[in-house]
Amino acid sequence: MAKTPDGKNTSGRGQRDLTVQVKTARGRKPSSTRWLQRQLNDPYVKRAQVEGYRGRAAFKIMEVDDKFRFLVPGARIVDLGCAPGGWCQVAVPRVNALGEKQGRAVGRILGVDLQEVEPIPGCEIHQLDFMADDADIQVKEWLGGKADVVMSDMAASSSGHKQTDHLRIIALCEAAAYLAFDVLEIGGTFVSKVLAGGAEGELQKLLKQRFEKVANVKPPASRADSSEKFVVATGFRG
Repeated sequence: MAKTPDGKNTSGRGQRDLTVQVKTARGRKPSSTRWLQRQLNDPYVKRAQVEGYRGRAAFKIMEVDDKFRFLVPGARIVDLGCAPGGWCQVAVPRVNALGEKQGRAVGRILGVDLQEVEPIPGCEIHQLDFMADDADIQVKEWLGGKADVVMSDMAASSSGHKQTDHLRIIALCEAAAYLAFDVLEIGGTFVSKVLAGGAEGELQKLLKQRFEKVANVKPPASRADSSEKFVVATGFRG
């Protein structure tokens, strides 16, 4: 019996259509109306509100981690482009950052972003341009050593041109990967959002040279009409 992420049954007789319809207001673009309607009817958006997460992206990293198991107690995590903080929120209990799991190692979470991010219990958050020359040194100083996981949900501002946006996000992913090469422990993991579009081949090649395994996954929380997917590289060789 199929259920939505908020646990509601999607099958059965006599169910009413609960889809919220949004009318196009004066001055609002049709594309904005479509986005608003999609948000209002997205079960992951509703679930994030109910469960206290800062965005639906939290469920993407949950689902990826459920499969690959890299957010483990005691792990040291670097979240690049962490705003608004949903990925950090998910990581806190999984790495035992607050020490609430007795007898388990306590992890550390370092979030960095160009913009200021509201504090998250269990996380250390800094404003930083991760592409600055000394960013890797600064990250290791804040973390007190190297990281077990570097993860990124970053995306460049949309230009409205699909191929341009694809190239921009691949460039961000490659920059994040090079930072990961500098800050990861041997055996570490790199996780990053990418957009399918043709240019990701070089990124895959780069990661396969540095990691034991490289996988691509599209978690259920990722919208079916989106070209996004997540690359998960495990077993950093150094």
